Amino acid sequence: MTTNSVMPEEDPRVKTKLVLASASPRRLALLRQIGVFPDHLHPADIDETPRRLEHPRFLARRLAKEKAQRGAELVCVMPEFEHALVLAADTVVAVGRKILPKPADEDEARECLRLLSGRTHKVYTGICLINAKGKSHHKLVESRVRFERLGREVIEAYLLSGEWQGKAGGYAIQGRAGCFALQISGSYSGIVGLPLAETAELLTTQNYPVFEHWQKDEV
Repeated sequence: MTTNSVMPEEDPRVKTKLVLASASPRRLALLRQIGVFPDHLHPADIDETPRRLEHPRFLARRLAKEKAQRGAELVCVMPEFEHALVLAADTVVAVGRKILPKPADEDEARECLRLLSGRTHKVYTGICLINAKGKSHHKLVESRVRFERLGREVIEAYLLSGEWQGKAGGYAIQGRAGCFALQISGSYSGIVGLPLAETAELLTTQNYPVFEHWQKDEV
């Protein structure tokens, strides 16, 4: 933590701090993949229940915004992060307009996989970045994934792996379920949980130094 009393927006030599309002190890790993290391992790616990007749794309956008706002509220009382950027994201898996949950148990996960089997589904990932002035900036990324037809034995084997736990739609594309995907259209990193191109764009528009350390890292 810097002891300089000059605020980040007044002194360009002071690195803008970044708070990730998420407990997701996948999102943290994706940020680190592009050389972005958040200064603080502050998961935002919100009610993720869809509203009546809410479209999955609107749900992803709304939850990302609410998570970012909640994260900003939590860290604004911490002097070292008073002027930090707060980043949050949310991923929604849908078959048509049917929103698939993060399964609470194996039965729910089994039903998700049966719905996805042999079909194309959509993955919506909303991202929200709140700057030091409290203004929010948004992106919404839509991707499509076509699964092969999953036999009962394959579904049961996947359930035994436990990989479905805590995953939207009951699967993790970056894990064993990668072999289910016959075709992917859109952002792979968005399907994992954080679309990197759009995230980098949001950060750079707020003067966060996404790229300045890349050359140093290569030396």
